[in-house]
Amino acid sequence: MARAVKINHVTLIVENLEEAGDFYENELGLEKLPAFNFDYPVLFFDINDEQQLHLSEWEDTPSFRGHVCMQVDDFNSIFYRMKELEAIDIKPWGKVRQLPDGAMQMFVRDPSGNLVELSSHPDAEIDKSIFEDEFYEEGLYKSNREDYRGYRSDDASLYHGEKKKKK
Repeated sequence: MARAVKINHVTLIVENLEEAGDFYENELGLEKLPAFNFDYPVLFFDINDEQQLHLSEWEDTPSFRGHVCMQVDDFNSIFYRMKELEAIDIKPWGKVRQLPDGAMQMFVRDPSGNLVELSSHPDAEIDKSIFEDEFYEEGLYKSNREDYRGYRSDDASLYHGEKKKKK
């Protein structure tokens, strides 16, 4: 049986291609890549050697909770920049948090309203003042739904691949 092995790309639908493109290029540091000759507005961005972000301009409404997660190399500076831009969105998944594996997590909206999760590596040094900021809350997000279906573990991580390599 075939199995998916990684995310090749994520496509986000945006309201204004240029404005969204500026956000991902200038605020998140992604590099533009040439796209195919589609007959609709599109931008491709390089995340790393194996993954891309695609933006396409359409009139669809963005999702409230659906998101793409991107690891950032400097959580401290991106936290303060997103706060300055008033881009942090605590409604769908709660406030900025430190996950049990040590990774920091926050959710922001791009200019078209797409939800983007930004995470740090678990070993990243985090500015202590973030833990005292109004946007920070300790512990995992609680939905109050009390529905525990699914596969869970106290050893969960956003970095399962790294854990496998260490074994």
